[in-house]
Amino acid sequence: MPSRKSSSYEHTKPENSGGGCGCASIPLSLILVMLGAGYWGFTQVSQNWGAVASHLGVDKLLPSLVPTPAPSENVPGKASANPPAIAPSTVAASPQPRVSTTPKLAPSVSPNLPVPSPKPTPAASPQPRVSTTPKLAPSVSPNLPIPSPKPTSQAVASAHANWERKAIRGIYLSRYQVTNNASEQVIRERVRYYRQKGFNTIIHGVWGNGCTMYKSRVLQETFGIKSCPNQFRERWLEWLIDEAHKQDMQVHAYFEKGIKIDKNSPIFDIAVAKRWIVPGIDKTYAGIEHYVLDVEIPEVAKLFRAISVEFVQKYPTVDAVQWDDYLGYHADLPGKVDRTTQLTTFVRQMRADIKNANPTVKFDLCHHNPYWSKRYFAADWQSWGADRIFIQTYNDANFNQELEYARKYAGVAISDQHLHRLKPLIQDQQIKSILIFPSAGNPENAANLVKTLASTGS
Repeated sequence: MPSRKSSSYEHTKPENSGGGCGCASIPLSLILVMLGAGYWGFTQVSQNWGAVASHLGVDKLLPSLVPTPAPSENVPGKASANPPAIAPSTVAASPQPRVSTTPKLAPSVSPNLPVPSPKPTPAASPQPRVSTTPKLAPSVSPNLPIPSPKPTSQAVASAHANWERKAIRGIYLSRYQVTNNASEQVIRERVRYYRQKGFNTIIHGVWGNGCTMYKSRVLQETFGIKSCPNQFRERWLEWLIDEAHKQDMQVHAYFEKGIKIDKNSPIFDIAVAKRWIVPGIDKTYAGIEHYVLDVEIPEVAKLFRAISVEFVQKYPTVDAVQWDDYLGYHADLPGKVDRTTQLTTFVRQMRADIKNANPTVKFDLCHHNPYWSKRYFAADWQSWGADRIFIQTYNDANFNQELEYARKYAGVAISDQHLHRLKPLIQDQQIKSILIFPSAGNPENAANLVKTLASTGS
């Protein structure tokens, strides 16, 4: 029923055309009870209906009565303003407690009593984020060389010991090494240098291109010259031998070019005039034209035999004399004459003369394998009676085949172009000696490289 209150409000309010609902006469307490019951009904519906209620804004009508859900699943309390970030987890969510359908009356709170603060929920310690990305192995650039492992001290000692076990560790020095009047100090220091590099033998040129690198009575009587035209100290070889023996080294006198000469030889014109030269040009090595002195001619044979005897008597402490593949006739010489027998006779006579003049000196050869020597150079050196024979292996094409021969004889000779093969040669116990020929013309560099390879075994 409408209210009977007299107020100014009634005079200003427009008249209602209808009867109205009469809500103004409903007590305020009843309205509050009705609203509370309605709100309680909303809270009992399913979660979907709760979402609808939220969407409709009912929870905003009575904000003070809507409970705020606690951030913790286990302990109710005040939510943290900045909850710690928790890494995503695949652990199943904890089951939610069953909500009772029995309405609970909120306890009356006296406005004068302080509301106790709920116990704070202990913040969970943040867990470290675990990366699920697999770690990739570091990429290696194909352009960067992978460093070789350094050899162990044991490997270095073993390589050095194998090198030191070689009976002869020799290096060839051309006769030009003593030109320009090399002093005694230079020569002695040179000997010590090669000793420090691990060599125990110097194979030094003393003859080449038809003349001697010492004052020769035989040359003087035969050609009217004392020696090669090169400038050298007269006693150079004495100093070399003396210093080498002090360093526990040997000196082998190297008869470079053997019985061959070129047009620059000081005896070339005389040899041509006396018809001492075999017809044709020897082209054993490309780009080099040689002329071969014919040892079948008695005067030529006598010349070489006399030179050999003179040398071993002039230098009685020299350890050996060595001839190489220039002691031979190349098969491509015109006429296809077989000079094998004549060459064998000459060499055997020369060797006998050397031994008679100086029984302690060795007569050595550094030649091709026996088949190759006899087939292409008329050099049947197996019949020559040499004290030691070293097999030349200056060719990569048949290097391993040549080693089969080298194992049967005194050792092997390689050039500085084949030092990459030095390591297996050092390790090969059947290779008794190794000779190094510096074909590039720089024996110091070759010796230094040999030292490195022999010391590290790499």
